[in-house]
Amino acid sequence: MSEQATELLLAYAGGQERAADRLMPLVYDNLKRLAAGYLEGERSGHTLQATALVHEAYLRLVDISRMDWRGKTHFFAMAATQMRRILVEHARRGGAEKRWDRTQRVTFDEDLVDPGGAGLELLALDESLKKLEAIHPRRARVAELRLFAGLTFKESALAVNASERTVKDDWRVARAWLARDLGPSGTTG
Repeated sequence: MSEQATELLLAYAGGQERAADRLMPLVYDNLKRLAAGYLEGERSGHTLQATALVHEAYLRLVDISRMDWRGKTHFFAMAATQMRRILVEHARRGGAEKRWDRTQRVTFDEDLVDPGGAGLELLALDESLKKLEAIHPRRARVAELRLFAGLTFKESALAVNASERTVKDDWRVARAWLARDLGPSGTTG
């Protein structure tokens, strides 16, 4: 994302509504890659496409009132959060939650963000992240940024306002916590 995109984010945050229209072409390709990564390997005939995921996430982002955008890392971190919410909502609407027994264990690995398998793994991961957030919000946020946004440690550190070393430690602990919460045979890659 260019300097121009960062300037447009700041202009939009400052009340310039038209800046959002000029921002979309500048961030679209990055958002599309992020969405395609989530949907890669999805079962054939799936009703949610990368383009729809991008557009829905973008609409939600520009609809957030009074967001104090701090630049591209913040924008993509928020985009990842919105895409996660959309995917979880889609999985629930698809009936995955009805088929998912909450006592069922899921093997944890970093590919759980692929919502294949009718969304069972995604729903389990989402619930586990919510539990981690109740205990340690920053670790849950780091896990979300790493798993859903694919941010580097440096980018994640900027997003959560912590040192890179702290983020690495948070990620190590979060992976272990998620593996334990999701099942006894969880792997952390």
